[in-house]
Amino acid sequence: MTRFALLLASVLLVPLSGLAQAPDAAISTPLLAAPENLREGATVVKWSPDHTYVTLRKGTNRLVCYDRSGFPLQAAFSLDCTSIANLDRVAQNMKAEALGDKAKSEAMLNAEEKDGTRAKPEFGSVWYHLMGPDREHARPHMTIAVPGATMQTLGLPENGRQGGVWIMNAGTTTAHLMTPGE
Repeated sequence: MTRFALLLASVLLVPLSGLAQAPDAAISTPLLAAPENLREGATVVKWSPDHTYVTLRKGTNRLVCYDRSGFPLQAAFSLDCTSIANLDRVAQNMKAEALGDKAKSEAMLNAEEKDGTRAKPEFGSVWYHLMGPDREHARPHMTIAVPGATMQTLGLPENGRQGGVWIMNAGTTTAHLMTPGE
């Protein structure tokens, strides 16, 4: 009987020990948007309805990842990673998007741009996005922040008609490099 009890206990404990070692979805899911070589060192935050965040995991590099799935004006599955220096801008974006109307959100951000209160992203920082109707159909997208950049300052076109990398929203704090195929 003792052998049977020992065998039963070991059979029951093996699956439980595997569960204890499984990564927490609140941390592992946002990291899916990050390049594989940056995941281990990335910070992970969770956004609150008041547009503040709590740090779920402190990282060792400057990348921060978060889950925006189901947030206003976001896809049902929406993950982002960017430089930790961009969190003020992310908070502004989320506050505007919380209005739930794309035109109102854009008007709010444009007003901040005009009055100079729009937080600038870190020049050269990458924004990694993974979004779609669900995890299985999510697609990656990457942009590079170049606030204030124009064709004159970077030598890149301000539209994608020629193909290749181009500056979207040139001359604004929202200026970023569009990278076709990403």
